[in-house]
Amino acid sequence: MIYKTTGTCSTQIELDIDADHIIRKVAFTGGCNGNLKGISRLVEGRKAEEVADLLAGTTCGFKNTSCPDQLSHAILAALAEMK
Repeated sequence: MIYKTTGTCSTQIELDIDADHIIRKVAFTGGCNGNLKGISRLVEGRKAEEVADLLAGTTCGFKNTSCPDQLSHAILAALAEMK
């Protein structure tokens, strides 16, 4: 799935979740390259619901969202599509 982000420096998230709800791939376009590569490595192989809960509500500076928060939105959208 490709998720278009809002309110962040990254513009989209490419996300692959398998049938068991395990995150297999995360790739951000734009944003803080090293930080987002690190986030991707930390979440790949984990349960999607767990990651979404963990990252939801994370803010960046004075913004009311962040790349991790947008990843939680992307995960929830992907899970909804899978139903």
